Amino acid sequence: MVLVCRKEHFNAAHKLWNPNWSEEKNKEVFGPCANVNWHGHNFELIVTVKGTPDPETGFVVDLKALSDLIRKLIISQVDHKNLNLDVPFMEGKMASCEILVMEFWKILAPAVAEIVPFGGLYKLTLYETPRNFVEYYGE
Repeated sequence: MVLVCRKEHFNAAHKLWNPNWSEEKNKEVFGPCANVNWHGHNFELIVTVKGTPDPETGFVVDLKALSDLIRKLIISQVDHKNLNLDVPFMEGKMASCEILVMEFWKILAPAVAEIVPFGGLYKLTLYETPRNFVEYYGE
């Protein structure tokens, strides 16, 4: 098995806020991420595909096709958007990186399966900051 990775970038705003909690509890738990006026990040999304190289091309995946897929299905939906207000697949969900990466998986996994003949989606890594990131294996 070979792992192939593609990194994409997007900018987005969000707020961490539980509507069932008081303002005080939200600020206590989420700190400045509960800012009533939102806050933003320069996100990095790394999509990792696993598989066996195609005997005819030598590729696990055509990286141009993978990039196009990620941009069409994910980046176009979240770039320069408010994750809480502007992104339909995040409606009614906490806009944490953990939830966001799980939603990305639901969208990407079936589409990646169509362009990776001998493998599929292996892992998503989402950087919120250079030091804070989440990884998701679709489990």
